[in-house]
Amino acid sequence: MSVRQSLLAILAQGPCYGYQLRHEFDRRTGSVWPLNVGQIYNTLERLERDGLVERGAADLQGHVYWEITDAGSFEVDRWLASPVARSQAIRDELAIKLAVAATLPGADATRVIETQRAASEEHLGELTTARESREDDSPQGLARSLVVDSMIFTAEAELRWLDHVQTRLAQHPQHALALELTTERPKRGRPSRTELAALA
Repeated sequence: MSVRQSLLAILAQGPCYGYQLRHEFDRRTGSVWPLNVGQIYNTLERLERDGLVERGAADLQGHVYWEITDAGSFEVDRWLASPVARSQAIRDELAIKLAVAATLPGADATRVIETQRAASEEHLGELTTARESREDDSPQGLARSLVVDSMIFTAEAELRWLDHVQTRLAQHPQHALALELTTERPKRGRPSRTELAALA
């Protein structure tokens, strides 16, 4: 959704063509999440289908300009005024990996944590270097530094969480929580809402 809404917000400033939208998105996000042109045009076509943008005429160079509609402007205002919902359904590969390692007989969860910590510390160092090498004097520089700051906070939180996991696992030596394969045969199909609620 953020790509869709971001492109709409850029179009609220004025008509743009596809490559121009990609460039403007990169300027505002520090090129941290590059978009390919195909993704941009697919998004524009969906926005057009939903009545949020209109395709304009091509210029002399063949650039097709896209314009935001009134409904699109309303959608941008709604997006900017709404909080970002953090879905519980997002799968975190690292959390899953450590949960499996902690409950897998014979797995060395401590080594998994140490390997990840080294990689996370290296990543944090790279982000910190990138942050220090940028200036906030321009709107583009400020936008990029805000994105990098977010990534730094996330990396720092990951390291704190790894410390927490290591402390928790130390309370259960010898894999006291190791799970053997169950003999229970699960039912086919999706879990019921009651079963999902019990897991929450």
